[in-house]
Amino acid sequence: MRPGTLWITADPEVDGLVNSDPLALLIGMLLDQQIAIELAFRGPHRLRERMGVPLDATTIATWNPEDFAALCARRPAIHRFPAVMAGRIQELCSHVADEYGGRPERIWQRRRSAETVAANLRAVPGFGDEKVRIFLAVLAKRFGVRPVGWETAAAPFGDGLPRSVADMGSAEDRLAVRAWKKAQKAAGKAKDD
Repeated sequence: MRPGTLWITADPEVDGLVNSDPLALLIGMLLDQQIAIELAFRGPHRLRERMGVPLDATTIATWNPEDFAALCARRPAIHRFPAVMAGRIQELCSHVADEYGGRPERIWQRRRSAETVAANLRAVPGFGDEKVRIFLAVLAKRFGVRPVGWETAAAPFGDGLPRSVADMGSAEDRLAVRAWKKAQKAAGKAKDD
């Protein structure tokens, strides 16, 4: 997988990790709920630092759950609900280890159909319909992974509006996404409206 162009935290090392490590990208996307997006995508970097080893699905999946939850809860916590998210991260990593030999990029690599990639992503613990569509848009817009039909499968997140993390490639883009979401909220609309 070629490096991505996500610009989320303004920290080159943190953004570099999610742009170069498929597991970090999946974990960041998993954490992106009920907290600021910058905190969510900072989570994989914090995990790697605290673990003291590179992110690895099998290592995380087999980590003692209580110890892993404590690692996630250490201040600053990786999420607003660190214990719950620690369990979800371990479930995600177990899935990647069991189904893809520990290589998360296999979820989307060499897939000719966006529907196949979407089905693979829907099977990932913690990935619901909207998260799957946003992740498809992230892959297409930021990593150049564009399986046939991705625009339809990612709709509406594949369009030109600054709706989600998929549209964050610079500081200006991040501000545009924030402004667009704020306007949508003020109008009583969701980000997929």
